[in-house]
Amino acid sequence: MPPILLGLAATGCGIAQAWLLATLLAALLGLGEAGWGSLAAAAGLALLQVALGVAQESASARAGEAARATLRRRLFGRLLAETPASRPAGEGAALAVDRIEAMDGYFARWIPAAALAVTAPLAVALSAAAADMLSGVILLAAGMLVPVGMALSGIGAAVASRRQFDALQQLSGRFLDRMRGLPTLVLFRRQEAEARALDAAAQELRARTMRVLRLAFLSTGILELIAAAVLGCLAWRHGNLAVAGHPAPVAALFCLLLVPAFFAPFRAFSVAYHERMSAQGAAAALAPILAEPGPAGLLLEEVPPSVTLVVDHLTHRPDPARPMALEDVSFRVLPGETLVLSGPSGSGKSTLLKLLMGFSTPDSGRIALNGRDALALAPPERRRLIAYLPQRPVLLRGTIRENIRLARPEADDAAVEAAARAAQVTAFADDLPQGLDTPVGEGGHGLSGGQRVRVALARAFLRDAPLVLLDEPTAHLDPATEAEVLDSLRRLCTGRTAVIASHSAALRARFSRVLELREGRVVPQRRAATP
Repeated sequence: MPPILLGLAATGCGIAQAWLLATLLAALLGLGEAGWGSLAAAAGLALLQVALGVAQESASARAGEAARATLRRRLFGRLLAETPASRPAGEGAALAVDRIEAMDGYFARWIPAAALAVTAPLAVALSAAAADMLSGVILLAAGMLVPVGMALSGIGAAVASRRQFDALQQLSGRFLDRMRGLPTLVLFRRQEAEARALDAAAQELRARTMRVLRLAFLSTGILELIAAAVLGCLAWRHGNLAVAGHPAPVAALFCLLLVPAFFAPFRAFSVAYHERMSAQGAAAALAPILAEPGPAGLLLEEVPPSVTLVVDHLTHRPDPARPMALEDVSFRVLPGETLVLSGPSGSGKSTLLKLLMGFSTPDSGRIALNGRDALALAPPERRRLIAYLPQRPVLLRGTIRENIRLARPEADDAAVEAAARAAQVTAFADDLPQGLDTPVGEGGHGLSGGQRVRVALARAFLRDAPLVLLDEPTAHLDPATEAEVLDSLRRLCTGRTAVIASHSAALRARFSRVLELREGRVVPQRRAATP
């Protein structure tokens, strides 16, 4: 609303300024009288109009920023509610950055411009009609032709803009995924082929962008053609009257000077119209995600101090074209117990952890937490009960302290330091120049594999959840580092319900209860023969 009111005020200043300038020009032509007061008033109105324009731009920018922040917050909420593997990282980044940014023009410029394109030209045409009725009618007729001309080019611009954003999103996702897998591409000598594929995608995006620009110039050309025709009609009308001695020369000049003020809102509308077309292309991808209902399920009043985990006849096939990942798996883990999931790669260990985390939904069977169906809980609520350590912990660019605090952002420094000591992070951090405040690069650059695992363990200690899920926590570690990590793992699992997926013989020796999986099924335990 403020940008619209400020725009109307600027239009009012423009109308008053046009009348004063018409009076001054008539006086210069010897067709009237005007003094320095009229000149000073016209100059003052010009300065006021500039100030109102600056204020309108500032208000529009604030409105667009607020709208983008709201959209980005809602989008992040939806993306975080999805399962991690449901959408490529590059596509999610393009949605959160490029598509949301494309919506800025809709809220900051299109909405005010659309309102002003109706009200401001109407005010200018009525002012012209008060001075000369036929001039006002000519302006109104031209105003009704503008939307028709813009619609003819706008339909094609909307389609072209939507296709351009699709190409941009595909290129962004492909580029990010290929950059992440660059070592693999070099290893298999696919870097040149991928470079050619990226170049082809970039050329397609360039062609689509140029098509959008061509349609934008076409719309602008239609508007300028209508403006030139209106100016010619008014000049012809008042020129013929001037031949016979114009009865109102000030009114004639006033009507001619109103033409720029009449078409200025339409020019702003034309620019914003193309931004609206771009926003429509972005909204086509955002709307289905934002329209999805939030994650349904029960909410926890508080996190229970302990959890009993029951898995009953669990079956899951993530891909219909592939065999069962899990079939009729059942077990129970009590508080204070640790269950080690053992078995070869592809036996279903990681799939089972994903089901427990709520990243996937089983085809049949039941997962119960303290006797209640885990699927009845909202996925974010279920994750409040869990401390999870993936096989390859992800560290973000920042300090070691900040990476540990990700598990519980509200934790104070004392709690973070206690978690670091429990995970033996301080064993190496104390030797660093800045201790826990030592910065690390993206992905934990600057730390060894064992050190990254310890930082991830510190997160689990800080989270202090009753259910602990660990996926190959000692993979790729040397024996000495593995022994240190196992000591921290034992402290972490003490008093908690823990499920650990691992190939490690040393880990299975530390925890006596082992459930072996093979091809998604539980392998029956052999009983020792009685003498």
